[in-house]
Amino acid sequence: MTDYYEILGVPRDATPEQIKKAYRKLARELHPDVAGETGEEGFKDVARAYEVLSNPDKRQQYDMGVDPTAPGGGAGGGFGNGFGFQDIFETFFGGGQPSGPVPRARRGNDALVRLDIDLVEATFGTKRELQVDTAVVCTTCGGDGARPGTSAHTCEVCHGRGSVQRVARSFLGQVMTTAPCAACGGFGTVIPEPCADCSGEGRVRARRTVSVNVPAGVDTGTRIKLTAQGEVGPGGGPAGDLYVEIRERAHDTFVRRGDDLHCTLQVPMTAAALGTVLELDTLDGAQEIDLRPGTQPGQILTLKGLGVGHLHAGGRGDLNVHIEVLVPTALSDEQEAILRELARLRGEERPEPRLSAAHPGVFSRLRDKLSGR
Repeated sequence: MTDYYEILGVPRDATPEQIKKAYRKLARELHPDVAGETGEEGFKDVARAYEVLSNPDKRQQYDMGVDPTAPGGGAGGGFGNGFGFQDIFETFFGGGQPSGPVPRARRGNDALVRLDIDLVEATFGTKRELQVDTAVVCTTCGGDGARPGTSAHTCEVCHGRGSVQRVARSFLGQVMTTAPCAACGGFGTVIPEPCADCSGEGRVRARRTVSVNVPAGVDTGTRIKLTAQGEVGPGGGPAGDLYVEIRERAHDTFVRRGDDLHCTLQVPMTAAALGTVLELDTLDGAQEIDLRPGTQPGQILTLKGLGVGHLHAGGRGDLNVHIEVLVPTALSDEQEAILRELARLRGEERPEPRLSAAHPGVFSRLRDKLSGR
């Protein structure tokens, strides 16, 4: 006697759900449309096994040693209570009848625009008005797609169902299939007189103004989401979202690294040696810089809280001022005499050179890190 459990690949104590799942998997793999003619016999065996094991009475007979599909073996051929055309339809055509017509009004697509801002706007935040070319509801028809004074009619082919049924012949016999109605496109209704402005689409292209609040701390690549400000959907459906992508323009003085700002302050050699108070023009206005006596080239002075605003955490980064000491290249006779006297007083007329370890640059440190040094 044929082992139907082995054909389906399930244990003898398999549940009805396990049997049905195994059958569907094998039936899809062995269907002649997929496996060709070579899978036809295997498909028939799988169908026969499911016919028996899905029916409680036939399964009981089979477990007692009687094949109910054999001539004189019981209930005879054909499909029992557990196996019918609905199972066949679900197996081959995606799980049953369509739920109904497709709605004409559908959600619109999301849209993306780019906004260029300067460093000041990124630091403190701003509000901008954008001109966006997008799809909006057709004001002539109000989004329903029909010429004013007319309306959509129920499709005469599918009678509003949005789908039609057809009978297909196969080696199993006649099988009922369901497909979207070609006359109405699956909507269940037709528009005999479409709106002249939107051609029945329910939406038109137009330019509109959108207001966007740019928070402090945004950077190049930051995207701001404006809910329901994207394209209106077909049939006047709900709008998608609008994403505003930020691009920050470079500043003439300050360089941004994260939420910190960096700039270079050039000071005379005498100011670095003697110390002084300088005024620095920052994004927050003029700020006094206390340059201590003996300030060295490359020294960094940090002004707390004068950087870019933190996008999510609140507060602001810092402003880092890099000191560059300017050495005079052209001296008058009097200035040269004064410097020579200073060198004599400091014993630096013929200074002994002192070597120190080289300080690797940014790219050298990055190279060493990548190489594992």
